[in-house]
Amino acid sequence: MLKTINGATLKRMIIAGASCVEESKKTIDALNVFPVPDGDTGTNMALTLKSTANEVNNCGSNALSEVSTSIAKGALKGARGNSGVILSQILKGISNVTGATENLTTKVFAKAFKEGCEIAYKAVTKPKEGTMLTIIRALADAANTISKKVSDFEEFFKLVLEEGEKVLQQTPDMLPVLKKAGVVDSGGRGLIVFFTGFYRAITEDYDFEYTFEDSVSPMDANEQFHANLEDLEEIVYGYCTEFMVIQIKPQATESDIDKLREKLLAIGDCVLCIGDLSLVKVHVHTNEPNKALGYALELGELYNLKIENMREQNRVLRNKSTFMTNMKPFGMVAVSPGEGISQVFKELLVDGIITGGQTMNPSAEDVANAVMKVNAKDVFVFPNNKNIILAAEQAKGLVKDRTIHVIPTTSIPEGVSSCLAFNSEGSLEDNIEAMNTAIESTKSASVTYAVRDTSIDGFDLSIGEIMGLDGKQILTKGISVEDTTIDLIDKMMDEDVVNITLFYGNEVSTGDAEHLKSALEEKYPLCDINIIEGGQPVYYYLISLE
Repeated sequence: MLKTINGATLKRMIIAGASCVEESKKTIDALNVFPVPDGDTGTNMALTLKSTANEVNNCGSNALSEVSTSIAKGALKGARGNSGVILSQILKGISNVTGATENLTTKVFAKAFKEGCEIAYKAVTKPKEGTMLTIIRALADAANTISKKVSDFEEFFKLVLEEGEKVLQQTPDMLPVLKKAGVVDSGGRGLIVFFTGFYRAITEDYDFEYTFEDSVSPMDANEQFHANLEDLEEIVYGYCTEFMVIQIKPQATESDIDKLREKLLAIGDCVLCIGDLSLVKVHVHTNEPNKALGYALELGELYNLKIENMREQNRVLRNKSTFMTNMKPFGMVAVSPGEGISQVFKELLVDGIITGGQTMNPSAEDVANAVMKVNAKDVFVFPNNKNIILAAEQAKGLVKDRTIHVIPTTSIPEGVSSCLAFNSEGSLEDNIEAMNTAIESTKSASVTYAVRDTSIDGFDLSIGEIMGLDGKQILTKGISVEDTTIDLIDKMMDEDVVNITLFYGNEVSTGDAEHLKSALEEKYPLCDINIIEGGQPVYYYLISLE
């Protein structure tokens, strides 16, 4: 019977949960009901949890406060897509509670569920029931009721998950689109899978391994740098050396850890040597990192080794400081799904391009990293996809010395129009207003194919069938890409449209695009028709009508 959970157990629970989602991501992806190939909920949740698990795995302490901090930090840095961002907020709330105690009980964990639920709901402008938000609320409500009667964590999670599963099965009655497709909510399923990993770690019936392919990106230099920028000449010990000691030798004692600390103090400063006979975390500034490693090898094996030249870091940061003093007022960063579209944004003087789109949502950290490379105080970010807007908003908390202004573009045409509205001599407020006005005046459309048999928006769709969308709903379908595209444009045309621009994807030949252009010029002689090689996957055409 397990009545309390410590930091080491919480680590195992997070890693087990992340591993479960990683194993089930294809199943979760397949639950996406909209026939556009948007099957990425499981992938986004897995990538978010991959970052979380890496951060937890690299946490050199088993204190609940530090483990909880690493959970929240890893989730935020790796958050991808709407599902990943919401999940990161759930974990942030849970971590707020778990980090404020020394031992977790079922009652404390119930409070953690509640905090995670509340923060997740606050992160979404217009919460919709029948989604993963509904499931985290159901889990929180169940946890609150069950914790009053149950103190054993094994029974607690079993009962909480059963209640969560019941509500998950009700989600088709909350969202008509789910009912039409005959599936439950994919994000909700992902949450149940994740917390099932907690249960399996507690019951020890899950022989999981930490098998993610790589680790998260290294932290920004500002976060790891220890020397004073103004005192380069005073740096006595030049190498920041960090590592963990694992697989500690059987004959070792606690006094051997104390001896290692004493040896490190003799060759450097800023010494940190903490842990127990299962794992020791070491940090030291020294001019002899080879000696530090040699001393540690007497105790056990080395893991997560990192040696950084602080003098070189200082020089880089000095150059960066000079770079910062010459910042321009405004910069722009855009998400682009294809090389041709990226080139269009570059011609519109966009400073940074993030590769991504419908099937590959960049994370909050990806957005933040792109913004930090722009030499501007105020940076406009164009997500160009509704699933990326939340991640772009989350990036605001990850940048320094810059302010992110998210322009809520949901398509490439909206992004292009917003960039065209930019005025380098205008004020911040005027530019934001002009860009948002450009979004409202832009008609966006796309042509793609169904990934499953389903019925939606009054259409019975078969897998592989071509369909045309106006960004909100399906307007037409067919078996020919060109005919479907022409029919789609015809349904969206009005007397105000004078320009039609088509970005053709990587599955459309230039000859086919030219043939479509000729057909449109004949049909709409008063409109200016332009075709651009976009290079995007999945979508045959991305269309702008202005």
